[in-house]
Amino acid sequence: MSSPAVVRSHAPLPRVFCFSVLAEAGPGIMPRVLELFAKRNLVPSRWVSDLNGPNQRGARRELSIDLQVEGLTPELTDYIANCLRQIPGVGTVLTSEKGRTVTAAAVSR
Repeated sequence: MSSPAVVRSHAPLPRVFCFSVLAEAGPGIMPRVLELFAKRNLVPSRWVSDLNGPNQRGARRELSIDLQVEGLTPELTDYIANCLRQIPGVGTVLTSEKGRTVTAAAVSR
């Protein structure tokens, strides 16, 4: 019997763009951010939000939102980032692209 052959291929994963949003803490910020993706029929593959800053009475708090979305183009990413910057209460929007390659292995018998 011959030993099984291993076939390896490098298949690129879908492009994943990351958004980091820093805003004033308020209940309307998160739905407004999500709306920009939902109206384009996009669902973030990852969403993490945190309240930052002191939490004592009268203290100002900030909301940070980090999300990742698959399948965008750089142009659409820039456009969405500019739209995010127009939301009242949003102070900073940063974007980046996550670059990965996956190795798939197939064994023939």
